[in-house]
Amino acid sequence: MDCAICVVPAAPVRKKPSHKAEMVNQLLFGEGMRILKWKKKWLGIQTVPDSYEGWIRINMIMDVDENLLYGSFVTAGLLNTIQTGEMTMHVPVGSTLPAFKNGEGAVGNLKYKFEGSFFNRNEIKPDSDLVTHLTRQWLNAPYLWGGRTPLGVDCSGFVQVIFKMMGIDLLRDARLQVDQGMKIRRLEDSQCGNLAFFRNNKRKITHVGILLSPTQIIHASGKVRVDSIDKKGIINTDTGKRTHSLVAIRKLW
Repeated sequence: MDCAICVVPAAPVRKKPSHKAEMVNQLLFGEGMRILKWKKKWLGIQTVPDSYEGWIRINMIMDVDENLLYGSFVTAGLLNTIQTGEMTMHVPVGSTLPAFKNGEGAVGNLKYKFEGSFFNRNEIKPDSDLVTHLTRQWLNAPYLWGGRTPLGVDCSGFVQVIFKMMGIDLLRDARLQVDQGMKIRRLEDSQCGNLAFFRNNKRKITHVGILLSPTQIIHASGKVRVDSIDKKGIINTDTGKRTHSLVAIRKLW
């Protein structure tokens, strides 16, 4: 099976092979995929490591060996400059730095230099201070269905990128993430960094956020924001109205 890596700052992944189709996901620079099928200038892909499927334009990827699909280094700044020859590329927080060593790396025949801040996913240790630091940088980022950058992000994309930076791989959607980690039975027993999941009127899980404490949550709802939470769910701090019904809490480390 062919393997590839995203070589643009953030590539839209669509439900069907058309620019008019719904964007269901985004791939950040350096993130990997397996190619399942071809249709003209579109590729049907399965992302790595979360196995999420969709369609991406061929001009946004580069073929690589499978060993490059699992990078350990990720960008730490909200916006990061990568130098490729005489050209620069500005990539978002949480982008992967493939084959990165001593400030340089390569994706196929694309060589690059990076002198910014980064995390080594194999060495970083999640804790409450790191969660608070990483999440609050995203405050006021607008909600965007399928988005995974501070210029537009959905609830599960926000959670997924934050946890990626802390060395933890999550699945793409809230309804899938709820089965990861260990169950926390009571909100009062939760800690900063636990995930809280919420259901709609049809009892389907449709929302997720990151607990900052047993009384506060940061989540993407309209924009990335901090709201109050109790055992029934989220209370909007601006309006005082309840917006989401709590169904589960999970611990990932």
